[in-house]
Amino acid sequence: MGLLDTILGRSKPVRPDLDQLFAVPSAALTLQAGAGFAPTGLGSVCFAGVEGATFARIQQDVRELLDADTGRDGVPVEFSQDAYGYTWLLSHRPAEDTAALVNDLHAVNTLLQDGGFGPHLLCSLIGFRDARDRPLALVYLYKRGTFYPFAPRPGGAEQRDNQLELQVRAVLGDDLRVEKDLSRWFPVWGAPGL
Repeated sequence: MGLLDTILGRSKPVRPDLDQLFAVPSAALTLQAGAGFAPTGLGSVCFAGVEGATFARIQQDVRELLDADTGRDGVPVEFSQDAYGYTWLLSHRPAEDTAALVNDLHAVNTLLQDGGFGPHLLCSLIGFRDARDRPLALVYLYKRGTFYPFAPRPGGAEQRDNQLELQVRAVLGDDLRVEKDLSRWFPVWGAPGL
């Protein structure tokens, strides 16, 4: 950041800290003990799709990396597009292996970032469910380097369980860097892995 930026009040954007994702397995244990939500083994990465051979090659590299174990009972990764044109990559792992799921998500984020597509990364999410089958996601905001809980109400209507989200924030406050600005807790309706 230069002197002119300081005088004009511009701030340097926060550099994403992808290693924050490695705190999720520990946070998952806290979430299960404190709120009764267990990991589902599903996680996804959302990014704005880009046309071109370089991006297509990175997408193929991601598929090859994560599908390397499909011959050993692994589930292939799935790519999809949502109604807004964003691309989602969905990874499947055994529910009890949150560490492997986090490794997958970290690898995807890192490959895209190192390939020059970091500005196109939006978020990653890890899915959870409780005994009443209520869905919950821990969403990692790439550009902020923070997490927030997203709890859609079951039933198909686009309504959130704000009380549950605040409860989860309180439970995980010591485990994860939780986004303080509630206006940045964006809904991710219909996200793969939720």
